[in-house]
Amino acid sequence: MTVGRTFLRSMLVVATFAGGLQAAFADEWRTTSSLIGESKYGNNFQRYDYVNPDAPKGGTLNSVAPGTFDSFNPYIVQGSFAAGFVPFGGGLLYDTLMEQATDEGSTSHPLIADAYKYPDDYSSVTYRLDRRAKWHDGKPITTDDVIWSFNVLKANSPMYSRYFENVTDAVATSDREVEFRFDQKGNRELPKILGDLVVLPKHWWEGTDAKGKKRDVTKPTQEPPLGSAAYKIASFKPGSEIVWQRVPDYWAAKLPVKIGRENFDTQRFTYILDENAAWQAFTKGGLEDINAENSSRRWSTAYDFPAIKAGDVIKKEFKTKAPEPMQGFVLNLRRPQFQDRRIREALTNVLDFESMNRTLFFGLNTRTSSYFQGTELASSGLPQGKELEILEQYRDKLPPELFTKEFKLPVYDSPQAERRYLKAAVDLFAQAGWVIKAGKMVNAKTGQQFKLEILGRDPSDEVIANPYVGSLRKIGIDAALRIVDPSQYVNRTRSFDFDVVTGMFGQSDSPGNEQRDFWSSKAADAPGSRNLMGIKDPVVDALVDRVIFATDRDDLVAATHALDRVLLWSYYVVPQWHRPVVWLAYWNKFGIPDKQPAYVGADIDSWWIDADKEKALAAKYKSGN
Repeated sequence: MTVGRTFLRSMLVVATFAGGLQAAFADEWRTTSSLIGESKYGNNFQRYDYVNPDAPKGGTLNSVAPGTFDSFNPYIVQGSFAAGFVPFGGGLLYDTLMEQATDEGSTSHPLIADAYKYPDDYSSVTYRLDRRAKWHDGKPITTDDVIWSFNVLKANSPMYSRYFENVTDAVATSDREVEFRFDQKGNRELPKILGDLVVLPKHWWEGTDAKGKKRDVTKPTQEPPLGSAAYKIASFKPGSEIVWQRVPDYWAAKLPVKIGRENFDTQRFTYILDENAAWQAFTKGGLEDINAENSSRRWSTAYDFPAIKAGDVIKKEFKTKAPEPMQGFVLNLRRPQFQDRRIREALTNVLDFESMNRTLFFGLNTRTSSYFQGTELASSGLPQGKELEILEQYRDKLPPELFTKEFKLPVYDSPQAERRYLKAAVDLFAQAGWVIKAGKMVNAKTGQQFKLEILGRDPSDEVIANPYVGSLRKIGIDAALRIVDPSQYVNRTRSFDFDVVTGMFGQSDSPGNEQRDFWSSKAADAPGSRNLMGIKDPVVDALVDRVIFATDRDDLVAATHALDRVLLWSYYVVPQWHRPVVWLAYWNKFGIPDKQPAYVGADIDSWWIDADKEKALAAKYKSGN
């Protein structure tokens, strides 16, 4: 797990996709934008209230990255992009029109654009560029860059293509203003989320490299691109290391979103293939300064190495208020064995979360029971009110029990529970035409055994997958876990070449256009989309549009309840678990503001290197003490 801005940015992508602007200020220039009411800062945002505005600059943040890399272009399906780049957003290199807030959901503040406005019918939005915005080569960021970036990203990036599906044109209306035009009215979040557009340098990408070869933005590259953000690539070793250097004359350093942040002079990422080796590197120091821990077992048992005991490594829990992602075993409907909903329900019945949580996770995890966990958008009970009205339109295409039973996941709370749920799974298989013969679950017509393979990318995946595999085998399923290297894992998931894979679907407290990339029929066959399940359901497509074109907050909540309920009753994913905390362990070389943003838990960009602490650690561990 990498940290710094890459870590923060990944959390924000999970946490702040959006949906639902207020019309009160339509067609007036606005700075801070919010989809769920006014920002706590109002329209006079000066800086985040948790940062140290006098935080010193300097020092090096060392991080470990998994696998390898072969590209500095993260916005295409080809290649494995290097640490510091992200497929949605700007990462360390590029700025976006506006920057998603770290301490509030569905809120953005000015960056390349200093303001935006939109008409009251939500048919377009205009962004006004900050005159000071410039590239690292000193050239200004122009409306041509914005328009070119929009067209390139919509054509080549699966995420941006679905996110901006209703945006038809980007047109310069002055030397500082770009108008984005929509093909439908009433898409309430679309004006705001155009601020998520990353801006790329048109003149660089359309130019030639040192050898005179024309660059191609649709292909991978290992030529360090020109950027605009706080860092640029200082050096790299193909596939094994990349070093980022802070730009001393960064144009936006004094903007409110940047004050007291991006304090490390250098960010170094070292690639290590083996997760255990990465862990050992962290315990010894030098390669990994901050470890974002995901393992309950390790968090509970493994933090007893010498540096912890000496107080040189700090272990700390940061609570978060952001919505919890749906994490689960994704069942690939492109495979024929998963196309029957009864089979998918049976596979859900087999997962014994309670035993896993007790024996493997030290009771620290909570079962996830909604795609919008931790928000008012999560469905519960039976459908009623406006949600019921929405679902009634599709009653003949939905499971009858959706209207009469509350959705509940199996609870293995007694010795008898395992027998009960495994029998229920066997009964569902029987209804779908499968029977147990000689201890094997076989197709009643062909005699072929039911098989599934869980794809993993690290030996640690065995902790999650093996108990489930063992339960599946109890009902005669030929189940197995296959570990592949990280690059192969990325390529196979991008091309949907798997039976089952662990997926994570991050949501926000205001969902919208991004839902197309998760669930829509169009995304199902698009390599690199987040529709890992391969959902092609007209009802889901209709509900996604219902969410996107919700008329107000109450309408959005009802539509999202309906979408959540249909997804749950379709059993596309075997839900796993979540924790409303971020676990960080870090070498004691940092200055950290007393307060951290409760929404995302921790903003690593607000930390800084304490030179005295760093020097003391270096002397101590270099000398072998």
